[in-house]
Amino acid sequence: MSIIDQYKIEKQPYYRTVADEVDLYESAYSVRMPMMLKGPTGCGKTRFVEYMAWKLGRPLITVACNEDMTASDLVGRFLLDANGTRWQDGPLAIAARLGAICYLDEVVEARQDTTVVIHPLTDARRVLPLEKKGELVQAHPDFQLVISYNPGYQSLMKDLKQSTKQRFGALDFNYPSHEIEAEIVAHETKVPMDVANKLVSIAERARNLKGHGLDEGISTRMLIYAGSLIASGVNPLSACQMTLVRPITDDPDMRDALDAAVATFF
Repeated sequence: MSIIDQYKIEKQPYYRTVADEVDLYESAYSVRMPMMLKGPTGCGKTRFVEYMAWKLGRPLITVACNEDMTASDLVGRFLLDANGTRWQDGPLAIAARLGAICYLDEVVEARQDTTVVIHPLTDARRVLPLEKKGELVQAHPDFQLVISYNPGYQSLMKDLKQSTKQRFGALDFNYPSHEIEAEIVAHETKVPMDVANKLVSIAERARNLKGHGLDEGISTRMLIYAGSLIASGVNPLSACQMTLVRPITDDPDMRDALDAAVATFF
């Protein structure tokens, strides 16, 4: 198996189109525009990128960003082995060489001095300097950079610089309408549609509490967890408490309110 085959998505990921995001992304890819996906956690950003990589027939290299990630983690480093030192490309360098889509998930979790290394790849130069190696990688014609983040979590200390933001086109993501979200939950978990509708109704109640005791609402991903447990035979009340209520709050009053919402539907 070649390196590029490792990153190919062979099976079509399930993605339910919400608006014109697929057409807009295809247009952006046709001119290799770097793209930024903005939206709450668990609303489908990663699945969307996987679907688009499959649809476009491009390999996808995903990097889960974190505060300990260094520039070397992205571009590469020298390693010691039995034969001395050797260079190992990082995921960004591999993607640039192979013509893959490189997806930096939750990019603001990385330090700002780390994200600066993407700048030369996101303008007309389309190059990646490997300073430690003394090499300038010219990005493959098919290479595209995609980043995502959750604006609701950002603070002044954790936000993208304007000099970075303005290098990207952007698509806004949010939780889908009730009907579409219930369709997604039913498809992914195989629960009956009436159960999927109840789960979405619980999520909508929780999302109304965001900023009023909850930092974040119940995501579509969490609904799929709940539906999967229910489909496997777990009592709906227990499944919802385990996947929808307990993970998002430790406040006793808020838990009681959410438990009451679950009991209303189940």
